[in-house]
Amino acid sequence: MLEVCQLKRCYGDFVAVDDVSFSIGKGEIVGLLGHNGAGKTTIMKMLSGFLEPDNGRVTLDGIDLAEKPKAVQSMLGYLPESLPVYPEMTVADYLDYAADLKGLSGDTKRQEIQRAIQATKLTEKLLAPIATLSRGYKQRVGVAQSILGRPKLLILDEPTNGLDPEQTQQMRQLIRDIAKDATVILSTHIMQEVEALCHRVLILGAGKLSVDENLDTLKNSHRCLLHSSIAPENVSVLESLNGVKNLQLIAQVSENEFEYAIEFAPDAEQKTIQAQIVKRIVEQDKEVFAITPEHRSLEALFNQVSQQTATKGGLKNAA
Repeated sequence: MLEVCQLKRCYGDFVAVDDVSFSIGKGEIVGLLGHNGAGKTTIMKMLSGFLEPDNGRVTLDGIDLAEKPKAVQSMLGYLPESLPVYPEMTVADYLDYAADLKGLSGDTKRQEIQRAIQATKLTEKLLAPIATLSRGYKQRVGVAQSILGRPKLLILDEPTNGLDPEQTQQMRQLIRDIAKDATVILSTHIMQEVEALCHRVLILGAGKLSVDENLDTLKNSHRCLLHSSIAPENVSVLESLNGVKNLQLIAQVSENEFEYAIEFAPDAEQKTIQAQIVKRIVEQDKEVFAITPEHRSLEALFNQVSQQTATKGGLKNAA
């Protein structure tokens, strides 16, 4: 649905975005991550048509943004991190104005405004001037304007910023509902939001796309942790298993209890190998107290990728 090909953008001699390509299908919620200055905001501005790339192209539903910007923008919803609003306007007046900007009119306009108000639970604040709203309610106004017209591509920059826990849960459900009929790009520094909502992750480093991967695949460390009574001198029966890449003693818990980290080959069927490990330990008349997959947190992975990007100039896969 969304195709991004070799995007590049410079500010003078500084290369903010360097040869970035990716595609996102309908129904996907994709997290766009990166440290400040990594190029996230520049990419979002180019996707929205606010900035022109120095090179590359963006197409949405087969329509080229450079050739038909208004056609693409009519299918777009965008929530920037700092939404420009008119503080003297009431919520109702602002949404009416935003609907006009999107080319909505008549019954369609009224229905879309009502839908956006209900989805973001703004009914009680409709006649309130935006200047009097709390930060959380202002954020909801921003989301409401972004979903007017049922966009096919929704770009959200820090959508839960300023929301309380209940409002955050409501926002997450709203984003899931929107993604049933649209493509969603979510940029945030809150890793819990990415883990709760996203199917894929794009991680930027120094303007380059370092990682484009399924979230579950990224969090799989290809390792498991084994707690057993099998002694280090006898683990060769485990190391010889097909698919076991490395076995390392982590700690001796007691005289007859040991903890190991077992690394698997990237293409190995981990559940099958874990079952074989248990079988061989039992055949040695030893006990298995626990064997569990080791999963990396997204925050740890993000920091790892950022460090590797800084030292190596970018990665295609950090898994």
